[in-house]
Amino acid sequence: MISRPGPLLALLLLLTASLAVLGVAVGSTGFAFNWIHDDQGMARQILWQIRLPRSLGAWTAGALLGLAGAIAQGLFRNPLADPYLLGSASGAGLGVALALAFIGMSPASSLWLDRLGLTGVAFVGTVAGVLATLLLARGVEHTLRLLLAGVVVGVVLTAATNLIMLNSPEIMRSMQAFMLGTTGLLGWNSVILMAIALALCLLVALGGSRALDALTLGEATAHSLGVRLGLVRVVMIGAFALGTGTAVAQAGMIAFVGLVAPHLVRNHCPTTHGKLLLLSACAGGVLLLAADILARWMFAPQELPVGIITAILGGSYLLWLMHRRTGRRPA
Repeated sequence: MISRPGPLLALLLLLTASLAVLGVAVGSTGFAFNWIHDDQGMARQILWQIRLPRSLGAWTAGALLGLAGAIAQGLFRNPLADPYLLGSASGAGLGVALALAFIGMSPASSLWLDRLGLTGVAFVGTVAGVLATLLLARGVEHTLRLLLAGVVVGVVLTAATNLIMLNSPEIMRSMQAFMLGTTGLLGWNSVILMAIALALCLLVALGGSRALDALTLGEATAHSLGVRLGLVRVVMIGAFALGTGTAVAQAGMIAFVGLVAPHLVRNHCPTTHGKLLLLSACAGGVLLLAADILARWMFAPQELPVGIITAILGGSYLLWLMHRRTGRRPA
């Protein structure tokens, strides 16, 4: 077990590089490196315009979700907080559905304006979902009430999304791929947009990491240490919403990455939030890139939605974690 942040970060970066190489080698026929000896340029074109941006986009989307999960868990002092339990992802999905139905945007478009517009509406939807959860829960003091409020808000926003889909059946195909999670539509514009969002969110999160450390001691203690809780929450929720909204707008609803990545880091390397945030982002990127490779390779030339892979693997890990912790309790 790696118990220090430095070696763990090096391992995650090594896994990222290795998976990126595998990612560009996975095609409709499985693994192939025929682009190395390609004289016609077709294989190289596929590599540079399809496989490489898809692999980099999958890693970046996973990093955004992993970072958002770490922010949410630290900010709300809740290890179960993630982009799906606080109504944020459902809010982002509702924003995307509204954009598809009434503005005519398309997730398959490679235009900057469409990509930026989808990210904008997803960001607004994410903020709305989180604020609705906080209002319904009357703050973050009561963990159970916060989780229940998040579930209620998520159900309501998902129902609203389904109503929009029924009213606009022409968007159902796009929304189906979006709801299942897909990295097949990621191009260079998506990669650049998510990379910019990741850099901004990471800078903001690292700037507030000491406040998150203080919050682990309780709100009263954090306040006595001079932490401006109101400002910290507004800024951190903004970073959380930007990360979640950008990832959801570009790659759809991808489950469990934002919840599992911080847990993996904490289980192997307990550390302060300054290092936890960076490691969680890298772990989220590795998880989603690995899931994307599995989704392309397992039943090639058929391709599974990556959200199904992350749901199976993430859910299995959490069940195993719960079983292990229950088994450790004294009789």
